[in-house]
Amino acid sequence: QVQLVESGGGLVQPGGSLRLSCAVSGGTFEIYDMGWFRQAPGKERAFVAALNWSNGIRYYSDSVKGRFTISRDNAKKTVYLQMNNLKPEDTAVYYCAAGRRHRGSYYSPDRYDDWGRGTQVTVSS
Repeated sequence: QVQLVESGGGLVQPGGSLRLSCAVSGGTFEIYDMGWFRQAPGKERAFVAALNWSNGIRYYSDSVKGRFTISRDNAKKTVYLQMNNLKPEDTAVYYCAAGRRHRGSYYSPDRYDDWGRGTQVTVSS
């Protein structure tokens, strides 16, 4: 059974930075596509970033492109989301996701099989 645990969330001022981590246990991390999604109060879960397992291609939503960076460390079985120049509209619960079937759009939650429980990010002065 694959388990994902996010960490690194918190309260940060606008313009600040945070790095989220997602530790994965179980399964074969090296062949998983990894993604980050977020959900703000009253809104649907939205795509943030994804990383292909084999070619390293990264995908970003337009709202975070140029500010966020997704990366992974296969030796540590961990995926990261470096978030810079944070804005109040980035406030949300951030979820890590792992995709084992390699089918569907990277931007859709349907591509991903396993999910973490989320970590809260609040951007406020």
